[in-house]
Amino acid sequence: MARVPFIAGNWKLNHGPKAAAALAMGLRDSLANRGDATLAVFPTALSIPAVLPILEGTGIHVGVQEINASQHGAFTGTNSAEMARELGCTYALIGHSERRQLFGETDADVRVKIDAAREAGLLPMVCIGETLQEREAGRVEEVVFRQLSAAFEGIEADVAATITIAYEPVWAIGTGVTATPAQAQEVHAKLRGWLATHYPAFVAEQTRILYGGSVKPDNAAELMSCPDIDGALVGGASLKAADFAGIVAGAVA
Repeated sequence: MARVPFIAGNWKLNHGPKAAAALAMGLRDSLANRGDATLAVFPTALSIPAVLPILEGTGIHVGVQEINASQHGAFTGTNSAEMARELGCTYALIGHSERRQLFGETDADVRVKIDAAREAGLLPMVCIGETLQEREAGRVEEVVFRQLSAAFEGIEADVAATITIAYEPVWAIGTGVTATPAQAQEVHAKLRGWLATHYPAFVAEQTRILYGGSVKPDNAAELMSCPDIDGALVGGASLKAADFAGIVAGAVA
């Protein structure tokens, strides 16, 4: 079946409310109500309230970059999936390599956060990917399968098909180095194969697997032309409306 391309922008710790609102207006003016792609942005939590009213009704979804496994309690400095959903968020980004490396999030943490997102009505976007050392050691398949297996443990087929996977090789995030289309496609095909092995066929057919890692307007079309790459999770290039729109154009070309 044809999968609708999905382009998401992870703004990370950039753009306070004023700058985020300005970027949202640029996205609204250039990308509103496109039926040929699913679009989402992940502002920093403090900027979400500034972005949501601007993007309301445009078809551009808003997500939260981080959620706690618990919905409330003594967890200073974290975000609740329930609160993000109440605010108006649609997606939750889970397991990004920066969360794993800088904040010590584990595969087990990723798994429970998927449940927290789903229970609150948020759609999980789960990030996986290997480091340069792991790639050079020939451990790519071992690492991504371990992360995928932990994330989907005990999740039934109908739920699995609603989870978006973002393959982000850690060595390509923010470095300017992009996996070649062949390298990215190879891993995406393996991930889809894992889904096909562990679930009924419809899960592998429906699940969208995004590529992340220095995606830009000038390489988007080539990457998105690969049969198992269904879109992109964009970092730095999502901070400018023109660049993000250029990536969208490449994805639907």
